[in-house]
Amino acid sequence: MEKKITSFALLVIATCHHGYSQEWSFDDCLDYAREHNISLRQSALNEQTSQYSLEESKAEWQPSLDFSTTHSVTNTPWSEGRNTAYNSNYGLSAGWTVWNGGKRENNIKRAKIQTSIDALSTLDRFRNIETELLSAYINVLYNKESIAIYEEAVKLSEAQAERARQLMEAGRMSRVDYAQLQSQYEQDRYNLVNARGTYDSRRMELKRLLELGIDSDITLKDVEWTADEVLAQLPPIEQSYAMALANDAQLQSAELQKQMADVDLAIAKSGHYPTVSLNAGVSTGYFSDGPGFGSQMKQAFNENVGLSLSIPILDKKKTKTATAKANIQRINAELDEQSRRNDIAQNVESWYIDLQASQARYVAGTEKVVSASLSNDLVNEQFNLGLVNTVELMTAHNNLLEARHSLLQAKYMAMLGHKMIEYYRTTNITMP
Repeated sequence: MEKKITSFALLVIATCHHGYSQEWSFDDCLDYAREHNISLRQSALNEQTSQYSLEESKAEWQPSLDFSTTHSVTNTPWSEGRNTAYNSNYGLSAGWTVWNGGKRENNIKRAKIQTSIDALSTLDRFRNIETELLSAYINVLYNKESIAIYEEAVKLSEAQAERARQLMEAGRMSRVDYAQLQSQYEQDRYNLVNARGTYDSRRMELKRLLELGIDSDITLKDVEWTADEVLAQLPPIEQSYAMALANDAQLQSAELQKQMADVDLAIAKSGHYPTVSLNAGVSTGYFSDGPGFGSQMKQAFNENVGLSLSIPILDKKKTKTATAKANIQRINAELDEQSRRNDIAQNVESWYIDLQASQARYVAGTEKVVSASLSNDLVNEQFNLGLVNTVELMTAHNNLLEARHSLLQAKYMAMLGHKMIEYYRTTNITMP
């Protein structure tokens, strides 16, 4: 465990100060995002704020204690005696609410629920970041492998163009046919440049999610998925939906929102009840025209204790309005919960449909690549013998290129579907 923490610390230092040049795994991305994502850190600060609010609510059970002192100078310019007098008072006062309709207890309950809601909000935010990182991570891997396909296509079209040049110089091919193959070569080079540009753009999107600076670079570890992994059988959709409901942070938050609405309703109704308070205090004072300071302070010293009862009669509809708002809040929480259940159902079903379609395209794509490869090899042999024209050669070349890209896209879409379904089932994403 210590080795893992040390390795990650070195990763952070390298990224922040020198740019990260080693290869990132998906777990590296998650660990870095957990520590550096700005929205996640802001959500953590909200958690801290709710903790302080909870402490404040618990402190309502404590009595209040205040010290007060007043000092004044009085001037009477036309009096026959002393014109100026100094007066001072000193006092300690304490107060404690004996009962206020259960408002204190409910405020503590509400603060505890809010703390749990904020914690779930942080968890949900991280899970969203996790799925965003997954999509970006797989997109980068896809574009990286796409570059390899274009590089191979460039090598092949370059060899064909060179062979065409030799045939043209030998008088066995027209200049027009040579120009077509040379144009195919240039087109493949252009496609390769575009693929590299797209790859850099996808890496930039991943860097943005990780909050990496402009001076940092990122290279991902290669991930190999077998055909068996791509075509792995899907678990029952009903089971996945049930697990997604049980693990979803937003649903748990909606349930807490309903509980909070009930507490708010109780707090609002407490406005109908009287408040009982206990008060006590000690005070003394000094007047400059009286006896000595010590004597006056002793003689003026007094103590008081009292019990007050406050009964609400009219409160400008504050209690009635607060009660209505609490009822509306609970209805909203129930609607949020229902909406979230519908969203989860649609998302799970959508990923199942997309995954099944991708698996079908992968099976068809595998056969298409084999067929296109055989056709391309045959056409190339015939071209070298001068038995086919350039149009047939270019057609076979482009068909193979398209087949490889379709297969590659189907593979990565299928694996993205597998990982998303895994996430909905377990709230965890595993990556080799």
